[in-house]
Amino acid sequence: MTTLAAPPTSPSLGRTVRSEWIKLSSIRSTWWTTLAMIVLGAGFTTIISGVVAGDIASGKSGDSPGEYITQGLIFSQISAVVIGALVVTSEYGTGLIRATLAATPVRSRVLAAKAIVMSGFLFVIGTVTAFAGYFGGNAFFRNEGVGISLGDEHILRSMFGAGLYMAGLGLLAAAVGLLVRHTAAAISIVLALVFIIGQVVTLIPGTFGEWVMKLMPGNAGPGIVVPVSFGDNMLSPWTGFAVFVGEIALLSLAGFALFQKRDA
Repeated sequence: MTTLAAPPTSPSLGRTVRSEWIKLSSIRSTWWTTLAMIVLGAGFTTIISGVVAGDIASGKSGDSPGEYITQGLIFSQISAVVIGALVVTSEYGTGLIRATLAATPVRSRVLAAKAIVMSGFLFVIGTVTAFAGYFGGNAFFRNEGVGISLGDEHILRSMFGAGLYMAGLGLLAAAVGLLVRHTAAAISIVLALVFIIGQVVTLIPGTFGEWVMKLMPGNAGPGIVVPVSFGDNMLSPWTGFAVFVGEIALLSLAGFALFQKRDA
């Protein structure tokens, strides 16, 4: 009498997460891009703080140290977008996506694992970068007698908010990557959305234009990173971040729908 073999089972979410972490951490470009995120983010924050510290202390500038203590993270956004896009698009470029889906046929599980690994990684690196920039930049502010403490209002929120925002950018880039399945296109679209289109829409007149500007991802999301208020021109930090998360969710749902329908 013959015994039928049990059908192969799909790996659990935990095993899929481990697999995705191995893929992410074994790629050399991941670590070069991560290094660029830290060096550019913390480095430019330190340099800019060193340049403005004297003017702030002397009263020549009406600005506060909090306006500059995360300034360098503008450049870190690029690295976050690159990592987020590559998590998805690199597998299409190499054809590895077919092997991934053969090993884990449940596509929702694959995407969940990618999102967990990539967003967790970017949250940690973004937070580390923010703290590194804080300590580097604040050294100049302290030297001029205008230093800020981690216990000051909104400082810790901005440190961990940097991690949340970088994770969000990665997820946004991954969602666009699912839609276009091309690395350069995904990176270009998200960078244009964050750096260019968010400024171009300021040309739209009237109240409608003001709200379009406020709701753009590159304007709504970063408020959580800055310890000082943007004023009435922007949404409040947590409101803006909630809008940013909603935009990520919509794009992710669209990307997931196509991912389910398309052939690998």
